[in-house]
Amino acid sequence: MGATRTPREAWIEHGLRALAEGGPDAVRVEALAKALEVTKGGFYGHFADRGALLEAMLDAWERESVDEVLDRVEREGGDARARIRLAGQLTLSADRLLPIDLAIRDWARRNEAVAQRLRRVDNQRMALLREMIGTFCPDPDEVEARSLLAFCAAIGSHFLAADHPGQTRAQVIARAADLLLAPPESRSPAP
Repeated sequence: MGATRTPREAWIEHGLRALAEGGPDAVRVEALAKALEVTKGGFYGHFADRGALLEAMLDAWERESVDEVLDRVEREGGDARARIRLAGQLTLSADRLLPIDLAIRDWARRNEAVAQRLRRVDNQRMALLREMIGTFCPDPDEVEARSLLAFCAAIGSHFLAADHPGQTRAQVIARAADLLLAPPESRSPAP
C-alpha cells in the first residue's frame, strides 16, 4: 500500500497561515513540512521550489479574496449598500482573509511582482465599489472619492490605534460606512 500524499492545497493553506503570521520569510518548506507532520519530499511532488509555492499562495489568495467574494456577493444579492458591506465583511473583516491581506500588503512594499498582484486585486475591489456606489450617486468624481474613502477606511481602520471616546471602534466604523453609503441628497449641504 502506498503512502498517502499530502494534498497540494494543504501546503498552500499552511503557507498562507505562515505568511499571515510571519510574512514571506516565515514560508519555509521545512517549517511547513513539520506543521503538516510530513517530510519535505512530498512538497516537491507539487511544487518545483519555494517560489512556485509562493506563486500558488498568491493565486489562492486572489481567487478567494476576489473571485469567491464577488461570486458570493452576486449570489446573496441585495441593494448596492448591502453588497458593499458584504464584500467588505468577507475580505477585510474576516478572521481568515484579513491577516493574509495585510501580510501581502506588507510584502508588496518590498517585492514588485507582489505589488503588481496587489494592485490588480485592489483595482478589482475598487471597480466593485465604483459600480455599487454609482447606483445611488450620479457624480463620477464623488463616486471615485467615496470609493477611495471607503477602501481607505476599511484598510486603515486596522492600523489606527486611536480611541473613540464614548463609542466602540465598531460603532465608529459603522457610522463612517453609513456616511459613505448615504445617497447624496440625504447629506446636509456644506456651510
